[in-house]
This record gives sequence, C-alpha cells and structure tokens, in this order.
Amino acid sequence: MRIALFALALLVGGCVIQVPREVQPAPVVEEAAPPPVVSVYEEPPLSEPAPIAVGWAPPPMLVEVPPPPPFPYAAWVGGYWVWQGNWVWAHGHWMEPPRPQYAWVHPYYEHRGGVVIFISGYWSAPGVVFVPPRPELVLAVEPAAVGVIPGPRPIGPEGCFVPAPPGSRRGIIIPAPVGTAPAVVTSAPPVVAVGMRVTTNVTNIHNTNITNVTNVTNVTIVAPPAATASGRAFSSSVPAAPHLAAARPAVVQARAPEPQSRRPVAPYVSAHAKPAAPPSQPHGAVADARLQPVVAREPQPVHAGSAGSAQPQRPAQREEGASAAARPVQSAPPKAAAAGTPVARTPDAKAPAKAPAAATAASKTAPAKTAPPHPDKGKAPKPDAKKDAKQDAHP
Repeated sequence: MRIALFALALLVGGCVIQVPREVQPAPVVEEAAPPPVVSVYEEPPLSEPAPIAVGWAPPPMLVEVPPPPPFPYAAWVGGYWVWQGNWVWAHGHWMEPPRPQYAWVHPYYEHRGGVVIFISGYWSAPGVVFVPPRPELVLAVEPAAVGVIPGPRPIGPEGCFVPAPPGSRRGIIIPAPVGTAPAVVTSAPPVVAVGMRVTTNVTNIHNTNITNVTNVTNVTIVAPPAATASGRAFSSSVPAAPHLAAARPAVVQARAPEPQSRRPVAPYVSAHAKPAAPPSQPHGAVADARLQPVVAREPQPVHAGSAGSAQPQRPAQREEGASAAARPVQSAPPKAAAAGTPVARTPDAKAPAKAPAAATAASKTAPAKTAPPHPDKGKAPKPDAKKDAKQDAHP
C-alpha cells in the first residue's frame, strides 16, 4: 500500500527516473591494408618515354639493399615504383649501359592538378638533356588494370616529388628537385603528414634542363616534428647516388619482394597514345608515274645454229641492240603478218619519225633499207639467185 502511494506521488510530482546508458567510444578510422606488392624487372628504354598521368600517388618506398657492383661502370637501375596498370615495384639490379657513354636518368614524379605525371627511368644518349613536361600539357588519366583498387590522391604541394619513406602514410609525397633518385628517402623516418622535403646544393637553379644529380654528392632531408610519426624533427645529409642511399639502414624494414619472373617487362605504353600515322602518299606527277603499269618485254629468241649465236657481239653492237630493244615494238600489218613476210623497220637514227599513216604507206610501197648490226644479223645466209643461175649454165 505504501509502495503504491509512493509511485502515485512520483507521478503526480512529474519526476522521471532514467536508466543510465553506456557511452559508446568514437569509431577509429583505420587505413585499409595495402594490397600485396608486385615486383617486376622493367626493361629501360633508350630514350625519354612519353609522360603519362596516374590518378593516385605511388606507395611509400621499399627497402632493397644493393649488392656490390660487378664492374666499375655498372649503373644501379630500378628500386622505385613504375606504372603497369597499377603501381608495381621495379626490382633494382646492376646493369651495363647499353651503348658507350649512355647515362642513367632517374624516374620523374610530378604532382599536377591532383594527379601524378610520371616518366619512367631510361638511358640517355650523350649530350641529350632531360626535359620536364610542359606546364600547359594536358594528359588523360590512365585506366587502372582489371581488379585494381585506386589509392589515395597525392597529398602535398604541386611540383616534382619522390615517394614517401618506408612505413609512411599512403598518399603523402616528398617535394624534391628534378633528377632526385627516389632511394634517397629510404633511410628517413616515416611521415604521417605533409612537411618533409629534399633539398640540394645545385647552383644552376634557373636551368630546368637537368639530367640527373651526378654533380651533387649529397642531398639534405628535413622534416618538422608534426610531419614524422615519432613527433621529432628530422634533418640528415644522404648520398645522392641511389645505390649508396639505398644501402643505408632504414628505420622501417619494409623489404621489397623478389620478382616472380626474371623476364623483363616492356615499359608501359599509354592507353591514350595515338596510333602511328600511315606513310604519306606522293602527289602529282610522281604519283601518276607510280600508278602506271609496268609492261615486261620478252627477249627476242636467237635461232640455234645461226652465225649470230656463235659469234659474240662487239660493245658497239651490244649498245645498238640494247637501244633497239628499248624502243617500242611496232606491230606488223595484218596482211604481211598473215603472209609471213617480215616487215623491216627503219632505225630512228637514219630515218626521221613520220605520221602513222605515212609510215604504213611507205612500208607497203618501198622496201626499207636497214643496216644490220652484224653481217648475218643473227640469220643464216640467203642463197644468191644469180650465182645459182651461172652454176646451172656452166656445170
């Protein structure tokens, strides 16, 4: 009875009893695990390849310690990210220059308008300088391979850069001068925010045609405390040569895997590359001459057993015969061809050309006189009617 009265008094007084709820912690957003790394051997081209545009930044660098060089003039090729429908790791290896005095040019990464302008490493001929893509150049973004999940867009200022150190947050880029080897950041601490940068002591800063940093022995890497994962500032001098920088001890041991195949892959060709134009066709008189059909003339047969077949022709005779063969062959009149009568032609050097009707009439009325190149002209001697008559009269 007392409990009922107490409940009634609470209801009349307007008091509401609330049961405390458990406080749910704020969800922690974690980055998705990176996809497995694909490592390949890429065959470097012998000239500067065309730039391409990629929609997301390359992953952080991996650790790949180079072995000792096999010979003094060997170049450390690879050890960075290249595009093959996705960012894949180009396995580092020592390589002999393909031709004398050829120099190795490091890959080029540039942040421009939220995409990455990429030029893979290549061999450069002597005296040929690297030319960065023009600022007004507009490129279409390359499509990703089937099943590839795009990564984050580049995070950092626009301009030339190198990938972040091993273990860094995906998408962060490190501004660096043109020609900087990506391996210089291998020993740097991982970063979680923008702020790390690479500087060099290049004096010709107004020259944009810089092939590589072979004239610079060291580069300086600096980062504020807010950029590093440890919360401490960083400043260090690192060798500019890629094989020396990659050999330094790394803070995060993110080892690069070995390629599954030792067969090198060809450099990526843009999906938006224009097909090669067909060869230009000639115009005018040259084109008309090429379109004319070619008529093959058969050589005149030589009768077996004739004097002309047994005796060699003299040089003058061969030239005259060649000029006669080069002249167009005139067809014999129908009546003469039917009767089997040979039709003689007057050489051009002795008789001027006439109209077709006059020439036909002359060939019918008067016998043509020709000067054979040889006494026999390749035919058997004809019997003399007068000599035969005398022999018959005087046996």
